[in-house]
Amino acid sequence: MLKKSLLFVLSIGLVFTGVFAQSPYEGSSATVAAARTFKGANLFSKVEDSLRKELKEKGFQWPLKYMYVRAFKHEKQLEIWLKNDWAEKFELFKVYKVCATSGTYGPKRKEGDKQIPEGFYYINEFKPNSNYHLALGLNYPNASDAILSDHTKPGGDIYIHGNCVTIGCLPLTDSLIEQVYYLASVVKDQGQDFIPVHIYPLRYENEKAIEQMASKTKHKQGVQEFATQIQEAYEFFEDTHQLPTVLIAKNGSYVVATNPETPKVKRIKVIETNNKVNPYAAWALEEKVDRVPFYKEGNAALQKWLFNLSQSLVPMLNGNTSMSLQVEFIVDKNGNTALATVIRGGYAELNKVVKEKFEKELKWQPALKDGEAVNTKLVQNLNIVAPEDLD
Repeated sequence: MLKKSLLFVLSIGLVFTGVFAQSPYEGSSATVAAARTFKGANLFSKVEDSLRKELKEKGFQWPLKYMYVRAFKHEKQLEIWLKNDWAEKFELFKVYKVCATSGTYGPKRKEGDKQIPEGFYYINEFKPNSNYHLALGLNYPNASDAILSDHTKPGGDIYIHGNCVTIGCLPLTDSLIEQVYYLASVVKDQGQDFIPVHIYPLRYENEKAIEQMASKTKHKQGVQEFATQIQEAYEFFEDTHQLPTVLIAKNGSYVVATNPETPKVKRIKVIETNNKVNPYAAWALEEKVDRVPFYKEGNAALQKWLFNLSQSLVPMLNGNTSMSLQVEFIVDKNGNTALATVIRGGYAELNKVVKEKFEKELKWQPALKDGEAVNTKLVQNLNIVAPEDLD
């Protein structure tokens, strides 16, 4: 049983007490409403439209109620996890690229060390008038840092922000921070006062990263011990998609309190962060499945749909008598078609119509793996043939 001297540090809904208590939101009035004043209403209208479409494609309800942020320094990734009910497990929404980093492995311990913190934090400030486009402040130094970091100058002003520059923060491109800022604003307006942010040195199943960290920290036993200390929280979330309770001992070390009766879930493999080269990387995709997706109305109906689509596109052939396209797309675990992309053939205007038709009209029985519905990727050929070419 944990000693009474331990202090609660992070679990959504817990209240901080004692000498380490602080205001949960220094910028509590500066969510989207205030940001519109600084950035303009059109910006966030576009962000909301885009996000709501993507959220719907991935099976999330609107408005969102709970959000969890997880970051990995080695992989330069920031994950957004969401759910709509306290009792539900978190689902991965998106993986964002952290576009610049500073420092090395290990927690932040003093002002000027250029370290990105490691450990358990929460968003305590919304800053729409930031010099870095938009910024979400973290409560560094937290109760553990207050004990273990330099007592005179521990450093501060740690943010998730835009502008893609950093000395100890987690920067995103401006377009990406707009999404993260908006999502955080929505869940805060829905009542989530503590949006947790867990920062890890690496993904603990990344063997190459572990080898590199071991090499670079071979003379820094404290850094290795700290990484091991916070790993239990990572493992618990990987196994349950629920947050553990994290406590702080008198010596400042983290103690992770987990419930062994929490239902286990299948771990998901997060592939490389989304980028222009790989637009699918924000999704947790299964490459090998036990059952591939199939069109809800059967294969004959799918072929008829493809034929009717091709005929409707004949007027757009633009002088050609025929055209062959190859369309790549995701079938998500709810059977929806998402992120349809013409990867071969066509031209911009025609490909836009194909994308819209695929995403709006194609509904599937999703792929299965180990008895569970999963996201996967398909490729479909589409031949557009003018009637005179059928003779």
